[in-house]
Amino acid sequence: MVGDKSDPAISRATVLQYDPRMALFEPTAGDVLPVLSDERRRLFLHPDSSGRPVRSPVSEATIARARAHRIERVRSEMRRHDCSALILYNPINIRYAYDYSNMQLWTMHEMMRHALIFADGPAMMFEFKGCEHLCRLGANIDEVRTATGYMYMAYGDGADDRAAVWADEMADLFRRYGSGGRLAVDRIEPLGLSALADRGLLVDDGQKIMEHARSIKNDAEIEMMQWTIRVAESGMARIYDRSEPGVTEHELWAELHHENARYGGEWFEARLLCSGPRTNPWLQEVSDRVVQAGEMISFDTDMVGPYGYCADLSRSWTCGHTPMTGLQRSLYAKAVDQVEHNTALLEPGLSFREFNERSWRIPDRHVPYRYSLAIHGVGLVDEWPVIALHPDFDGPYGHRDGTFETGMVLCVESLMAEAGSESIKLETQVLITDDGAMRLDRFPWEDS
Repeated sequence: MVGDKSDPAISRATVLQYDPRMALFEPTAGDVLPVLSDERRRLFLHPDSSGRPVRSPVSEATIARARAHRIERVRSEMRRHDCSALILYNPINIRYAYDYSNMQLWTMHEMMRHALIFADGPAMMFEFKGCEHLCRLGANIDEVRTATGYMYMAYGDGADDRAAVWADEMADLFRRYGSGGRLAVDRIEPLGLSALADRGLLVDDGQKIMEHARSIKNDAEIEMMQWTIRVAESGMARIYDRSEPGVTEHELWAELHHENARYGGEWFEARLLCSGPRTNPWLQEVSDRVVQAGEMISFDTDMVGPYGYCADLSRSWTCGHTPMTGLQRSLYAKAVDQVEHNTALLEPGLSFREFNERSWRIPDRHVPYRYSLAIHGVGLVDEWPVIALHPDFDGPYGHRDGTFETGMVLCVESLMAEAGSESIKLETQVLITDDGAMRLDRFPWEDS
């Protein structure tokens, strides 16, 4: 079962049936971009919608069910970890609990707002001064207060005194509502941690609690995530259409930004689009390089889109959509095999170790160019668990103990290259249902 006891188990039948041809409205003359080089891609390109609003098909009732599920997941994990109070500074975790955003990127590096959630008490938001009214956009919040910040950037040498005021307030609330359990924090500045310790409050790892809470989605969350994936695929279709000789990597990447922004998306976790010789080694950020005919274009969306959900998809194709060379075809076919083989293994109850033992084996000549992992969770952003590739499974990176569960959403990855070649990057996003793995993205692989 997923979430609280009122949530239905997720099966293929209960998940929103994804149809990339479903239009927001019937296009009329001039609404659709020029015909794409590959007719299949027209299925994923949204109408241009100039002068008309673009509306999500996700209902308010769906959003309400997702919000109820998420706060219950937080409190359920708190109780499982004997945690009576949880302080959240990470804006991703705040968004998950309360479903509204405020200065998300800035507050990732300046800790000026936070949540305080009690397992059996109120859920409180301490908002940046002047932003308290934004809390009405969210949900699950019982009380709003102005945050007491203690960042050096803002308070200089007075930060110690500010941290003491903040810790006094937290300690008072913990004594009032904490009911004898432990206090957890997802992240905290040294001044705040020291001030809590001075008041006899030792903190546990709140990020672990939140990672496990966020790992299980209900059907409402899946519907919201599918809308983000649809928006990402529309941006990918724009990239595909512009992938002609003479275009720069920056110009291609801008197409994805355009589509995400106009549908209410938020940001990108990385800037991974590169071409030709810049694809190997991988993890080179987008540049002003001019792409040449026949070169491989490889990218990873890492897109935080509408509703704050992540579409983490990777594709590769040739510039000008020329036929692949023999080496390109060989690498591409292996990447597809790896993704599809590993996806087919996924089912509820499969242990991480069993997955590793049965996972696709990378041929020796490609091992030095492999990706950093085989699978990772995804929700609002990349999440627990991370499962390393078979050569790295027993190393320090990734998780070895655990099982896949119904309601998890996972990204299955492949990076395929060899000495002197370009890199092929492929990635799909799948839901674990009671019946096995179900792909949420539908943008096609290339014909290799």
